[in-house]
Amino acid sequence: MIELTIDGDVAHVVLNAPEKRNALDPQALLALGDAYDRAEDAGVRALVLSGEGAGFCAGRDISGVDPATDDVIGYLGGLVTPLLQRMAAFPAPTFAAAQGACLGVGLGLLIATDVVYVADTAKIGSPFAALGATLDSGGHALFLDRLGPHKTLDLIYTGRLMTGTEAVASGLFSQVMPADEVQQATTDAAVRAASGATAAFLASKRLIARIRDERLSLWDAVVLENVAQAELCDTSDYREGFAAFQEKRKPEFTGY
Repeated sequence: MIELTIDGDVAHVVLNAPEKRNALDPQALLALGDAYDRAEDAGVRALVLSGEGAGFCAGRDISGVDPATDDVIGYLGGLVTPLLQRMAAFPAPTFAAAQGACLGVGLGLLIATDVVYVADTAKIGSPFAALGATLDSGGHALFLDRLGPHKTLDLIYTGRLMTGTEAVASGLFSQVMPADEVQQATTDAAVRAASGATAAFLASKRLIARIRDERLSLWDAVVLENVAQAELCDTSDYREGFAAFQEKRKPEFTGY
């Protein structure tokens, strides 16, 4: 159900089980991690994640789960969390196109992606009120950071789902667009990124992660920016960018 295709410098990873809204069982999680490994080995300069059909990902596939014997820590801690960490650390810009249900682990996949474009009709929130379960895969941290405690708990207590339009207006993700445009727009953005100065993009990706995870102050972040800029001076793309500006031409970046 996990498909990987590589088109030039862009990897396309597709969750392809639309009959179950791309819900993920343990085998699918392992296959998704493997797809990211193969994309990295191929040396791609951008990656697009999407879901086939009406929904991006409805979360965990619980169709065969027995609550009495369910190994929750094994599934979430042993499979989901390492996968999300692996996705977040992918050494190229990553993009996701999200439509329909984006719930539970599906929401986590979006949290672990650099840039997320969502359809206006996407459904995002915490559907667990009806299951006696709680939000997982990083949802609490994302919602609290962007929505504050009151709206976060309102969504959790009521099970109300936000549309893609509301989610983007609330600062959860990057852009919202009609459902029939989101896949092409995401692919176009990835193609542009793949032809850009990806070494510089990755420097920003690492900076953002450190500022977020270490709760750095403004001036601590500035120090890291200065160091990153100095390191980029040694890259061919840095020299090419300056040369292209001075020669009034379009730069041709290689990612190095």
